[in-house]
Amino acid sequence: MSKFLPNGPERIVYSGKHFEVIKKPMISGDIKVDFEIARRCPGVRLILVKEDKILLTKEYRAELEDYDYRLPGGKVFNSLEKYNAARTSGKNILKFALSAAKNECLEETGHIIKELKHIHTAKAGATIEWDLFYFIVNKFEKNLSGQKLEQGEEIEPVWKSLEETKTMCLNGQIKEDRTIGVLLKYILSIKK
Repeated sequence: MSKFLPNGPERIVYSGKHFEVIKKPMISGDIKVDFEIARRCPGVRLILVKEDKILLTKEYRAELEDYDYRLPGGKVFNSLEKYNAARTSGKNILKFALSAAKNECLEETGHIIKELKHIHTAKAGATIEWDLFYFIVNKFEKNLSGQKLEQGEEIEPVWKSLEETKTMCLNGQIKEDRTIGVLLKYILSIKK
């Protein structure tokens, strides 16, 4: 049995500010189907490390109606239009993610990144295209002006030990599942 391969251009069936739904014609032998895929602008997440501690943010999340501890981060593009222009230009999205990581770090934590390293890109799944780019930040400095929060953001940066962060991943205080996986892998890799 052969795998499914693209069979023509994708068609957009819905497009909003941050999401679009596309139908992608695929073929495997004599079988033709349309894969339905939801696409969202990618995001960045930052693991700032200092003296065996990780900087998390305590942030109110409307979708949870609760506070969540998270890695600092945000969108790579502020609109689907900008994302699609970059995606179809053939440019490497990671370059845009690097720039967004620096901006989000300053906005949410009040720190200026001096050096960062891409460690992982988390895919959402087969029918959801929403990549999260994860970076380790070992070199940074405090911005004298502090955070640069956007309207409606309530974000408190908090340093947690590696063990506290691991416990928070396991007890539900950190709620973003993809981040839990990346954080646990990171913590376990450096504790060897």
